[in-house]
Amino acid sequence: MKYFILLLVAIIPWEIKAFSASSYIVMDANSKRVLEGSNIHTKKLIASTTKIMTAIIALEKGDLDTIVTVSKDVLKSTGSNIYIEIGEEITLEDLIYGLLLRSGNDAAIEIANHISGSMEEFVKLMNEYANNLGMNETFFINSSGLEDNSGNGNVSTAYDLALLMAYALDNPKFVEISGTKKKVVKTNYKTYEWYNKNKLLTEYKYTIAGKTGYTKKALRTLVSAAKKDDEELIVVTLQDSNDFSDHKNLYEKNFKKYNNIKIIDKDDFYVEDNIFYDDLYINNDVKVLLTDEEEEKISINYEIKKLDTYQDGDNVGEVIIKLGDDIIAKEDIYAQKWEVAEKSFWQKLIDFLIFWK
Repeated sequence: MKYFILLLVAIIPWEIKAFSASSYIVMDANSKRVLEGSNIHTKKLIASTTKIMTAIIALEKGDLDTIVTVSKDVLKSTGSNIYIEIGEEITLEDLIYGLLLRSGNDAAIEIANHISGSMEEFVKLMNEYANNLGMNETFFINSSGLEDNSGNGNVSTAYDLALLMAYALDNPKFVEISGTKKKVVKTNYKTYEWYNKNKLLTEYKYTIAGKTGYTKKALRTLVSAAKKDDEELIVVTLQDSNDFSDHKNLYEKNFKKYNNIKIIDKDDFYVEDNIFYDDLYINNDVKVLLTDEEEEKISINYEIKKLDTYQDGDNVGEVIIKLGDDIIAKEDIYAQKWEVAEKSFWQKLIDFLIFWK
C-alpha cells in the first residue's frame, strides 16, 4: 500500500500541485488578461506585497537622489527592518532598495513621511492610486503591510495585486530595484549589504521582479513577474505555504501553453469604414497571449466616435479584441490631420481670379 501511494504521488500532474494557495492568479502583464486563477476576487490581508504600492509612489513622486534624514518615527517600526537609526542620512533610492529587497518596515515609514509628510497623508495617496488603477477591492491603512493592534491590515485580492504589478512593470526603475539580487548601501552611519528575499530571482531564471510578504495573519504572500522571450507574465499567490515552487510551476505551465500573437501592427493600422477623419492611428502594437485553439476565435472590433471638430492627436475611439464574447485587449485610436501646404501668393491670386470669372 505504501508503494502504491508513492507511485500515485509521482504520477500526479505537476499542474495539480500548483494550487496550494487559497487564491492565486496568472495574468498577461501586457493585455492584463487573466490566464488562470482561483478566488481571484477574494479579499485577503496582503502583508508586505503592500510595498509594491509604496515603492511605485516613491518612484513617481520623489527625487531618488534626495537625502532623507531618519526621523524618530522609525522607533515605531516592528517586524522586518533594515535597522536604520534616528539621524541617519540615506537617499530615497536606497530606502526603496531596503523596502523591496529586505522588506524594511522602517523604510516604509520613512518613505511615507518623506513623500507625504505623514503616514495618514501617504495612505490617502495609496488609496487614490488604487482607485485610479481599478483596484476596486483594495484598501490600505499603512505603507508596510503590518496589521495594527486590532488585527486590521491592508486588504486586497489576487486580481488587484496583479493589476498593481502590471502598472509597476511599466516603471523601469521599479523592475531594476525589485529585480536586484544584492545591494551594498553606504550612509553617514554604516554600510549595509542587502540580499533580496525573493528566492525566485535565483531559483527561476526568467524572474524579473517581485515582492514577498508574510505575517502570522496574512500568511505567505507573493507577487512576481517573469519574462521569457516576448511573453511577460504576472503571478500572485495569497496564503500559500509553497509559493516559490507554485510560481515556478505556474510560469512554466503558462509559458508553454500560450503564444504571444501580434493581432494588429501599429505601422499597418487601417480602419476601412473611417469616414470622419483624415486618418487614424494607434500608438502600440496589439499583442495577446493565445493558445493555438484560441487564435481561431479572435475578432477585431472598432468603436469610432464622431467629433464635430478635432485636433491632430485627439482620442476618437478604441480597437477592441475579443476572444469569443470576452474582451481581452483594447487600444486607443487617435485621429490624424493631413498636412495641407500653405498656398503661395500666386496660387491664391489664381484661385481669386477663377472664383470671380
